[in-house]
Amino acid sequence: MNWKAVAAAAAMAGIALGSVTAADGTHDSRIALMKQIGGSAGALAAIAKGTKPYDAEAVKAALTTIAATAKVFPDQFKPGTETGDEEASPKIWENMDDFKARAAKLSTDAETALAQLPADAAAVGATVNTLGANCGGCHKAYRIKD
Repeated sequence: MNWKAVAAAAAMAGIALGSVTAADGTHDSRIALMKQIGGSAGALAAIAKGTKPYDAEAVKAALTTIAATAKVFPDQFKPGTETGDEEASPKIWENMDDFKARAAKLSTDAETALAQLPADAAAVGATVNTLGANCGGCHKAYRIKD
């Protein structure tokens, strides 16, 4: 048994559970959820680039975390939480339906990849490109850059 894969899967499952429970709508909770998605995307990118060996369990864990976190992320942007966040554009609250649709697409794309689990580094790379396009499009529209 590959204990590293089991440990990675357990850690990612814990992160996914944390993403579902960290729903208070504060700047800190938003950042925590984005870090979970970013960490999972980073794990996938490392496999795609060949800096980490292909590991099906790590891929499953990362995709599961992205899918679960993207589902709850829009709930962090409740009415009345528009102020005090220097990274979230006011456009989020002005275009909430589009914001939610973008998060749903990220979640759906991660679930689709999970169902058709990428079998090697090249397939993981294709998945990273798809998910990255989702992330980039949303960041371009709704994130204020420093």
